[in-house]
Formats: sequence, C-alpha cells, structure tokens
Amino acid sequence: MENLEAVNGRGAGHAGARAWRVVIDTNTVIDLLHFADPSTDWLRAAIAGGRLRCFTGAECLAELASVLPRAHFRLDAAGVERVLAAYGSVVTVLPALDPDADSATAGSLPRCRDRDDQKFLVAAAQCAADLLITRDKELLRLARPGRRTPLPFAVLGAAAAEGWLAAQAEKELGRSAH
Repeated sequence: MENLEAVNGRGAGHAGARAWRVVIDTNTVIDLLHFADPSTDWLRAAIAGGRLRCFTGAECLAELASVLPRAHFRLDAAGVERVLAAYGSVVTVLPALDPDADSATAGSLPRCRDRDDQKFLVAAAQCAADLLITRDKELLRLARPGRRTPLPFAVLGAAAAEGWLAAQAEKELGRSAH
C-alpha cells in the first residue's frame, strides 16, 4: 500500500478534476489494505491518483486498530502496524467533536440502529464528505431514497461507489462544458 502515499495533499493530484471527499468504513478499509480485494482496485487507484481525499474520525481509526489484531485476519503486530501506517498515509484524521456541545454536525444526522456505526456518519458530515463507502447494511439502509431525514452525502458499497463517482464526474464535466 505504499503506493497510496501520494494522496490527500501529500502528492500530485488528478489534474483538472476535483478530489472527492470520502469516508471509508472499517470493513472496506480492511478489504482495501489487508485483503487487496479486487472490488477495491478502483478505490486504490482513485486514492493513489488523488481523485479521492480520505477522512476519518479518531473513533473510526480506533475501531480499525482494535479490529485488525483479531485472529481471523491473521495479522501479527507488524502486519497490524503496516495496515495502520498505510491507512495513516492517505487519511486525514478529523478533530474530535466536543461531546458536550450541541453539535450541528452530529445533531442533523439520522440515528443508525447500530450505535457503533454512527461515528462514520458523523465523520462524513464533519468533513462535508461527498461519499461514505461501506459494506454495513445499517448504514446502507439509512441512504435509501425517501427518508424523512436525507443524508448530506451518498452512502454506497464499493462497487456502487465506483459508478456513482463516475456519474458525478460526468455531470461536473458536462456543467463545465457549458
């Protein structure tokens, strides 16, 4: 994953195109950086090419660090550190929100049934993400059309996110041509 380091202001961006702001959930980060799942190849290329700018919250990062050592990932301490370092090289960690403050960022979001997943919604809202990429069914459910409280960003799985981003880029290209 060392080839991902030229991202998020740390290297050359994609000439002429804006970088899309994304939050990636724990399972998708693991698919990308540990398993090198082929369904995330496009994501790896988009990050490396500077087309995606990744953000995360401290709680999201802590979850990743606590999940990676689990036996079924078969990572030793050095492997865990490699994954965390690779992710750290491409992600901007957002400042923690003041839990005592009435945060407009967190307060305007729908509540996820799985409280552990709310942190990804909060991170996406906090960084004004265009997209939250996830495999989590509860997060995906919140993005269904017709919700009383629509999200200010798209929530999609990795495969759907690739198509969505391509469509958004086409729309922007069409607008700039006029």
